[in-house]
Amino acid sequence: MKSDIAKQGIGRAPHRALLKAAGYTDDEIRRPLIGIANSVNTVVPGHTHLNQISEAVRAGIYMGGGTPVEFGTIGVCDGIAMGHEGMKYSLGSRELIADSIEIMATAHAFDALVLIPNCDKIVPGMLMAAARLDIPAIFISGGPMLAGRNPQNPGEKVDLISVFESVGKVRRGVMSEQELCGIEDAACPTCGSCSGMFTANSMNCLTEAIGLGLPGNGTIPAVMSARIRLAKQAGIQSVALHEQGLVPSRILTHEAFENALCVDMALGCSTNTVLHIAALAHEAGMSLDLNRINDISNRIPHLCSLSPGGAHHIEDLQNAGGIGGVMKTLAEADLIDTSCLTVTGKSVKDNLAAARVIDDEIIRPVDRAHHRVGGLAVLFGNLAPNGCVVKQSAVVDKMMQHEGPARVFDSEEDATEAIMDGQINKGDVVVIRYEGPMGGPGMREMLTPTSAIAGMDLDADVALITDGRFSGGTRGAAIGHVSPEAMQKGPIAVVKEGDIIAIDIAGKSISLQVDENELQKRFSDWQAPAPKITKGYMARYAKQVTSADKGAVLKG
Repeated sequence: MKSDIAKQGIGRAPHRALLKAAGYTDDEIRRPLIGIANSVNTVVPGHTHLNQISEAVRAGIYMGGGTPVEFGTIGVCDGIAMGHEGMKYSLGSRELIADSIEIMATAHAFDALVLIPNCDKIVPGMLMAAARLDIPAIFISGGPMLAGRNPQNPGEKVDLISVFESVGKVRRGVMSEQELCGIEDAACPTCGSCSGMFTANSMNCLTEAIGLGLPGNGTIPAVMSARIRLAKQAGIQSVALHEQGLVPSRILTHEAFENALCVDMALGCSTNTVLHIAALAHEAGMSLDLNRINDISNRIPHLCSLSPGGAHHIEDLQNAGGIGGVMKTLAEADLIDTSCLTVTGKSVKDNLAAARVIDDEIIRPVDRAHHRVGGLAVLFGNLAPNGCVVKQSAVVDKMMQHEGPARVFDSEEDATEAIMDGQINKGDVVVIRYEGPMGGPGMREMLTPTSAIAGMDLDADVALITDGRFSGGTRGAAIGHVSPEAMQKGPIAVVKEGDIIAIDIAGKSISLQVDENELQKRFSDWQAPAPKITKGYMARYAKQVTSADKGAVLKG
């Protein structure tokens, strides 16, 4: 056992004494030490209940013959951090989470890990740690929140995005503040990760699809007893993974990444998955070619229409057959590799033997897909030479091709103020720059301006382009991750008010209608602005972070 280096033999008597001081018996110390990375806190609604999950995991580890050793990690709620300085710290927290787990698991010589994430950066941070450490590891998320009900129309489901978009409706004068208050009270009725196919649920579903979570990990609601049972099974299986020597590098193969991307396209996941899968691939010693995303998107149809692009929520996907149902549909059309190994110790094919589609309106068959192509597209052109990403499944048909004048803003706050004040017109292309990984710093999500555009009833007529990123809850022609970013002298840095920008999502292109000579002249006059944060973690982060097309991982 790996843990023997810290507990076996005469020379390790002091180490055993310290473990005994923590309450462990000789019998417990002799067993495999299974680390539990628990991201519980009382701020993030997706994490407030994770001690219940951890308790079940601990029971499972004991049932499997191991000894649970628990430690904590940080976690940022992107919704609470949204629209202010706090969001600059969200993406950067991913690296701290991965680093902290690496430190704890290595310093204490754990034999295996059970990782308990739920929300946006916690899931990919833990995935990165698992790949980096390459010791047996299994994931059990906290599960999705249930959708709420609109008090004005109980037949209508609402979620966090309903609240964000309602703010714009109040500003537009089509909703009262009292109605907004009612939706605010109803939209988030339980603990769990916010109920649509936003970033947290996207990543939890893809963790299951890539093989590091048990069947059900992505979709069983947080409040269901089945989630507690799954946590116990994860604890038991962590010991089995140790005994079998089944490490993440045997699971995170090229084919497994392809499977995850196929499921991503079928579900219509968040654009943030591109950022996080690229970062995970980096930790696994691979690279993610953004052109490959387009290849997969052209091959995999969009099967599930989930909020924010559709009316269904994660609880509906669970009731319809879950990720297993989606993968079985793809497997029957020979669209995924079913030979891949998973944390069950079995192949995807074996896992799918019990899977079925219960509602083929929520998980549609391939020949009746919502869209012939997948949920995401990567666009290239002189405005984004290294690419940019759009959730095409959440774009209305008329905006799949768009040409309009640039409305240029050097911060999210300035753009949001202009949108709310009615300064943006139909046909405009809102450009928000200096919000990238380095320039932000931290590549803020921009749910506030995109929700404002939707709330102002402009999402069918206005595009938004940024070197920042978007919440998985964003809908409309919202194009993010523009690379290179403005702070790295990307072309977005020299866009001027009124420049014409042409977008062709189906054609995977985005172009600034300015000739090359004029662009070069503008670059000769350009100077990078002063850093927005000059001390602390984010100042160091800005100096080390790579561009979005590389997953915004740190150098070195």
